[in-house]
Amino acid sequence: MKLACGIVGLPNVGKSTLFNAITAAGAECANYPFCTIEPNVGVVPVPDPRLEQIRAHIETKQLVPAVLEVVDIAGLVAGASKGEGLGNKFLGNIRETAAILHVVRCFDDDDIVHVSGAVDPLRDIGIIELELAMADLDALQRAVERTAKKARGPDAEAKAAMPVYEKAVAWLDQGRWLRTADWSERELAVLRPLFPLTLKPVLYVANVAEDDVAGHSPHVATVRAHAAAQGAEVVVLCAQIENELAVMGKDDRQEFLADLGLHDAGLDRLVASAFHLLGLMTFYTAGPKEIRAWTIHQGDTAPVAAGVIHTDFERLFIRAEIYSVHDLFELKSEQAIRDKGRLRTEGREYVMRDGDVAHFLIGK
Repeated sequence: MKLACGIVGLPNVGKSTLFNAITAAGAECANYPFCTIEPNVGVVPVPDPRLEQIRAHIETKQLVPAVLEVVDIAGLVAGASKGEGLGNKFLGNIRETAAILHVVRCFDDDDIVHVSGAVDPLRDIGIIELELAMADLDALQRAVERTAKKARGPDAEAKAAMPVYEKAVAWLDQGRWLRTADWSERELAVLRPLFPLTLKPVLYVANVAEDDVAGHSPHVATVRAHAAAQGAEVVVLCAQIENELAVMGKDDRQEFLADLGLHDAGLDRLVASAFHLLGLMTFYTAGPKEIRAWTIHQGDTAPVAAGVIHTDFERLFIRAEIYSVHDLFELKSEQAIRDKGRLRTEGREYVMRDGDVAHFLIGK
């Protein structure tokens, strides 16, 4: 399972620099708007120290981490929802992602052009969020127009959809994002086929100067305050530093982080936060060929988890033998886990837990 996060923001805020660092995909970086013409797509491993800990107790040939798909989308500008800049093309790219990483420039540098002339995080955030909201408003108004005539007839589906569309239009008219409203599952089922941009969860990424890696500047404080009002999180990092860290060896990387007074790289925090933002968690399979981390949604059952390994496994699922990685770390081997009675046999109704190690029995 690869669920995409779209990196968005104004031109020249550091999106492609950030993308380069987390994917090493070599996206072009240049000091002018729209240097990213097609969305760059990369897959970044999710930091997970538990993989190495499992290998300490189960011999294997390789470790395979969970991954997160990241899409670098060209900078939006005011009027994008009406076709300004590269306009609707990029709003369409954002619709295809599951969550938004909103990069906000929080550093001053006269050598890097700002599309609005000067750095102002609150204004910059407002431009992006207004364009996304306007695009949603346009899509929903068109949905109302399409549905209204059907709703006046015997079409039960249209009758059920109309009040949901009207509620969404009213909410957007108030300048609020759809994700901040209270929606029932039935209402969400009506809205999701439209892929609303403002229904997606958002993580704000404050891109700071090299001398502000702790994020103490007033610019960062502004982003934090806005995110708190939206019920969202903020990750502070310096994309330029992260780009340098990405090409370092492990020892040099740790030394460099220590010199900066940091315990971990900003990118590790970013990927972990994005993973959490999407409501994802990890389970493992472990054997002599590989120890692999698999990605599932919180609340997924054992058959769904088996289906992530192979689509047929969900349908052919019989049962699973499961234990927690913490049992392995404590007891040191799968045999000891069996001997202590901590290996559980679970059926189709079992809800997976983060850190489960699973062996699935599949029928024919």
